Amino acid sequence: MKKNIKLPGNCMTTAMGILPHERVDEAMKLALGVDIPFWPQLPRVGFYEDMYVQITDNFPGIRIDENEQRILFDTDTFYRELNGYVENFDNDDYFRIQGRYSAVYRRFLEDPGIARYPLIRGQSIGPVSFGLKITDENRKPIIYNDEIRFFLYEFMSRKINVQYREMTAVNPNSFVWIDEPGLSFIFGSFTGYPAEKAGKDYRDFLSLLEGPKGIHLCGNPDWSFLLETLDLDILSIDIFSNGEIFVKYIDQIRAFLDKGGIISWGIVPTLTEEYVQESVETLTRQLEQLWTYLDNHGIPVETVVRQAWLAPARCCLVNLDGTATVDQAFTVLRKISEKLKEKYNL
Repeated sequence: MKKNIKLPGNCMTTAMGILPHERVDEAMKLALGVDIPFWPQLPRVGFYEDMYVQITDNFPGIRIDENEQRILFDTDTFYRELNGYVENFDNDDYFRIQGRYSAVYRRFLEDPGIARYPLIRGQSIGPVSFGLKITDENRKPIIYNDEIRFFLYEFMSRKINVQYREMTAVNPNSFVWIDEPGLSFIFGSFTGYPAEKAGKDYRDFLSLLEGPKGIHLCGNPDWSFLLETLDLDILSIDIFSNGEIFVKYIDQIRAFLDKGGIISWGIVPTLTEEYVQESVETLTRQLEQLWTYLDNHGIPVETVVRQAWLAPARCCLVNLDGTATVDQAFTVLRKISEKLKEKYNL
């Protein structure tokens, strides 16, 4: 069941879940320093903090090779272990993120301060991205197996719903967004999973989710499909890289905002080479130029800012300076938010 809450926009800050930190305390401080905090995923702390690994607990047929840092899947084992899933279908404990699959998640839920935030956020890798990345014993992505794909969508919906319920227990204004880099290319000419079928499956998957529904991705997908076809409340995107393309979808953006949707504008780059070329002023100008374009085409800037969140453009684990650029990007993000809140009286 979808929880009916009106999501506040007003240029509040949030961010993607993946951080490059190796110290949990530092990552938690950063994640709690935005308007809409999130529990950080820290793959440098351990392989079980990887967003693809975290969803695999109790997934039939999956084995984790921590030494080789690989997720292994075997079809015969999947069918042998499927009964365990059926027997535990109504057992929330079976679907929780727990133990070594994310100590950081548990620590976030136990933080006494998160109840005071206007919203808190969780995240999960999505079924399309997971199903494209994980391959069977024949190196074929499991999303192309009709039976396994059906199970994949159902299993992930259960995982996401249990996470959502755990978060609302500590802050009733919670949501879980879906990380879906795979949506940038699933609607291409892949054999075995036609675009029309993929679209229907994803709409059915979203219908199973409780609470506000959001998708985050950093690429350049079919924006019409995301904005107009899916029943989304939140769309989080890398606007720094894709803004000029995104704002061309005037009618779709208007329809999305008219129904109360929130756009999370990922404006601050986290890759060092890009970050050092920008400032609070240049990034604010870039963002407002996009909003002015929308305003000139009939979408009032007042509407846009009321239904806007601000975020880093994407997560980044490859900078040579470790966490420094990412930490600085969060500082710039907060300054841009403060500047815009003051300008638009938010």
